[in-house]
Amino acid sequence: MTNERTIIGQREEADLPRYAGIATFALLPRIEEVEHADLAIVGIPFDSGTSFRPGARFGPTHIREHSRQLHPYHQIHETFPFRDQQVVDAGDFGVGPYGIEQAIETIQAKAERLVVQGTKILALGGDHTIALPLLRAAAREHGPLAVLHFDAHLDTWDVLHGASIWHGSPFRRAAEEGLLDLEHCQHVGIRGGIYDPSELDDDREVGFEIIRSEAFQDRSMQSIADQIRERLGSGPVYVSIDIDVLDPSQAPGTGTPEVAGISTREFFAVLRQLRGLNIVGGDVVEVAPAYDHAGVTGLAAAHTALELLTLMGLADQSAEVN
Repeated sequence: MTNERTIIGQREEADLPRYAGIATFALLPRIEEVEHADLAIVGIPFDSGTSFRPGARFGPTHIREHSRQLHPYHQIHETFPFRDQQVVDAGDFGVGPYGIEQAIETIQAKAERLVVQGTKILALGGDHTIALPLLRAAAREHGPLAVLHFDAHLDTWDVLHGASIWHGSPFRRAAEEGLLDLEHCQHVGIRGGIYDPSELDDDREVGFEIIRSEAFQDRSMQSIADQIRERLGSGPVYVSIDIDVLDPSQAPGTGTPEVAGISTREFFAVLRQLRGLNIVGGDVVEVAPAYDHAGVTGLAAAHTALELLTLMGLADQSAEVN
């Protein structure tokens, strides 16, 4: 243990290459190696809420493996995200695959233990069901949250096959529970199919506005980022990223792929213009490695997590200045 920020953790052996050893996220220290964590990367290997192709339970391990390539300096933001905040890998939450309600309660309880200590959570999924207990934990600390949701799908549906909690319903349930700031929620990248136009009406009722994937070919990235910032406002923000927001050519390893998505270049161009948002938590979900090719999806998810944790650290720096 040390009061100094621990950056390289088990990588203290200088001649150990990045492709060797235990793969914590970005080769960061484990939570047991520090006295306090400002931000914890947490794996949640749960996919019992998926409605199409399973396999996202293996996502956290896949993302960690492809995070070995990540480096400690962010050239665009000109910051060292692992130096300016204490970031750790908190391992995986232990959740069983056989009961959704029990799993949700377990995730919420484990997340709350971190949040009450002043630790922000960036979760690696797992399917999108996990966003609900993470929102519960974050809202308990910060109150109703603005949600920035990157996804091909709305995820504000109701009951499916008798289940009220599944990966297509987390934001509907969150709105019903009063976890969301209904005037400040934004979908980005939507293009997935719906069964009836009434689903769009339901989506508006639970607080979301939509920026469709087509906007990325018709508008500048700056204008999209400006719209997002205006919608989210200055309050606490939770960022939820389904990897299927990317086109299947960019992220084939996911459970419900949808064509005509955005590219990693477009995605990061928008993300990098969101500096200053008060981001209090987030997730990167729906990575299903069985459908991945050459690690394309794992690599995209790892770099997405780096972009998000950098923004989370910059939010803390802005708060300290103010």
